[in-house]
Amino acid sequence: MEGKMEMRKMEEWRRLCLVMMVVVMVVEKGEGQLSENFYSSSCPNVEGIVSQQVSTKFSQTFTTIPATLRLFFHDCFVEGCDGSVMIQTPNGGAEKDSDDNLSLAGDGFDTVIKAKQAVEAACPGIVSCADILALAARDVVVLAGGPAYSVELGRRDGLISQASRVAGNLPEPSFDLDQLTSMFAKHGLSQLDMIALSGAHTLGFSHCNRFANRLYSFSSSSAVDPSLDQDYAQQLMAACPRDVDPAIAIDMDPTSPRAFDNVYFQNLVAGKGLFTSDQVLFTDTASQPTVTDFANSPGDFNGAFITAMRKLGRVGVKTGGQGEIRRDCSAFNS
Repeated sequence: MEGKMEMRKMEEWRRLCLVMMVVVMVVEKGEGQLSENFYSSSCPNVEGIVSQQVSTKFSQTFTTIPATLRLFFHDCFVEGCDGSVMIQTPNGGAEKDSDDNLSLAGDGFDTVIKAKQAVEAACPGIVSCADILALAARDVVVLAGGPAYSVELGRRDGLISQASRVAGNLPEPSFDLDQLTSMFAKHGLSQLDMIALSGAHTLGFSHCNRFANRLYSFSSSSAVDPSLDQDYAQQLMAACPRDVDPAIAIDMDPTSPRAFDNVYFQNLVAGKGLFTSDQVLFTDTASQPTVTDFANSPGDFNGAFITAMRKLGRVGVKTGGQGEIRRDCSAFNS
């Protein structure tokens, strides 16, 4: 009898150890710590405060919308969603100073900084810049007519921001489907998530040098990318001649650039994707059915986009005792 009791105790102890191991693993990963009501008692009005600031900034310039959404994506794909892209350093060696991030519009940074200042006035030292950026990204989607969704909160701000760590971690406009799928998979995002997130290009704009090769030097047999609609190629050439001012930028969605909608996918079906990495989503037979579905069904696109944004918001998050709550989004606490 005593032997059985002893075995039962050992079994219970073993199970307890297993549970503790799982808990430790979850904490170390940083995931599983976010929740939609994270600030319900410590800063209950945070979402309203951020939303008000985003709306104010939007009333000053439309660029607030694509700039903030792109800022969130670039933040999450380098070091995780931890506000590291917001850091400024005197020597110009921070994440935002990398070649891949120099085109991030200042209005995105300004949106987060203004929202942080307003939140600090109400709840000092409580809400991270990473969470404010996640909320602002959702708010700009809604302002552009896109779907509303709940944002998980509880991220802490990262302690690393280096330009040298950016290269190779963001998708290039020349990527094919395999390269895109592989890069997103590294962050736990599926091909479906990647296609849905690409739909954010319905709001974006790009400088001409990011796609000029599709117009003037695509291949030895064809200067113009044959997957481009001919009329659209002519429009792009008129907007982006060979010697164009590098500061010139054009809308990525030539049809409804100020609305969050599924027209981006309809454009791909029509051969009007701006980047190779856009158009390939339709020309590659593996992803074509999803693009066709999103082009035909705004509901399917919106649902997939919400799922993908929530998953994106969990990438590499710092929680618990990791990182810090920055007082100023552009500087580490000293």
